[in-house]
Amino acid sequence: MATARPSTPGAVFRVHRVRDLSPTAYALRLDRRDLSFQPGQHIMVGPGGSSAMREYSICSALGDPFLEVLVREVEGGLVSRALRQCLPGDAVEVRGPLGVFTTDPEQRASARYLFVATGTGIAPFASIVRSFPALRYRILHGVRAASEVYAAEAFDPSRMVRCVSRTGDGDYRGRVTSYLRENPVDASTLCYLCGNGRMIYEAFEILRGQGVPLDHLFAEVYF
Repeated sequence: MATARPSTPGAVFRVHRVRDLSPTAYALRLDRRDLSFQPGQHIMVGPGGSSAMREYSICSALGDPFLEVLVREVEGGLVSRALRQCLPGDAVEVRGPLGVFTTDPEQRASARYLFVATGTGIAPFASIVRSFPALRYRILHGVRAASEVYAAEAFDPSRMVRCVSRTGDGDYRGRVTSYLRENPVDASTLCYLCGNGRMIYEAFEILRGQGVPLDHLFAEVYF
């Protein structure tokens, strides 16, 4: 997530590490500082001493001693480029957690979930699944190249469909929306969509056409 907002300074967190995932994405790991969050929420992060902050979904699980987000480096982006240059021990500012893209504890034991992500939009689903491993879920991850399949280790391989639209091997050649058209969803499924806005709007139309009610559709748009 990378929407800009004017902000006041946040709490100071320290960088553990920056791990490159691809030429355009990386994982930023911070100390936890006893921060309490719900899997699916996001935080605002900015370089230490800067008023610029951006929103990033939390990728780490409830039980992790660290806080981690996935970041897509935006060409010309002030925050995403600066955060990638951080070294262990550097200070960053954090606000949050924020957002309601979460699962209902009363539904987790019985519901069936469909998670649909593009790019780094897979982050909140990694947090959800690692925090609640007993969930009955299937996840579709849409990427342009196989090298952009992030956080796959968080998921049961038998429950994951990697939709690769351009280069490299995946489980399905094409976009996640094409997969949804070819593989209709049971209307009782709780469907969570995260990533590119165009994908989310198209997926909404497909799922609604398959009979999924509005109150079973949840979305977090990355711009």
